[in-house]
Amino acid sequence: MTRLLLIDDDPMITEPLARQLGAAGYEVLVTHDGRSGLELAQTQKPDLVVLDVMMPELDGWEVCQKLRQNSVVPILMLTALGDEVDRILGLELGADDYLTKPFSVRELKARIKALLRRVELDQHTAPAPNELVVGDIRVELDSRQVYKGDELLQLRYKEFELLSLLLNRAGDVVTRAELFDKIWGTDWLGDTRTLDVHIRWLREKIEEDPSQPRYIQTVRGVGYRMVTD
Repeated sequence: MTRLLLIDDDPMITEPLARQLGAAGYEVLVTHDGRSGLELAQTQKPDLVVLDVMMPELDGWEVCQKLRQNSVVPILMLTALGDEVDRILGLELGADDYLTKPFSVRELKARIKALLRRVELDQHTAPAPNELVVGDIRVELDSRQVYKGDELLQLRYKEFELLSLLLNRAGDVVTRAELFDKIWGTDWLGDTRTLDVHIRWLREKIEEDPSQPRYIQTVRGVGYRMVTD
């Protein structure tokens, strides 16, 4: 049974959500503060975490950041904050999607299903046994390792997929629509700016000066291109 961890300090939200998600066939763990939520996530190994932002002990941003130090579990953040900066912050810290309160249980279920479906597809994707090289960037597809010169880089799963796709299409402009289709899937329901966040993360790792990228160039209004020279 798929195990969900719901971390929110409001029982008026957690109790009905736990009932309805349980009725939908999920095993639901519930906790009401960030510190115990982090402990449960580390010990119970849920398949997905639904994480509120404003909580006692540790807030959602801190929990997300600490989880991402050693876990790739999908994280869906719940926030009452309407500021775009706050939503982008969650993505930068490693969240996979977010919902702004108030939201419908139907929408939450759809987001959960989409995240779990992408994880399942990712796990069944077999990497090709070859190597991609541009400049001093080398990607070993069989071992999923990325090097900048002799330095081994630490990339998140989606960062690796995104870099591999751009390298496979080096010299061509890859549209935003194609990147979302190939990397996040056609059922993506989250913020489209997650692509720009992942591009920023990649530039910070592979570029000498991320503000003036040599490799990953933006083609305004269209998409991105991996430059080969």
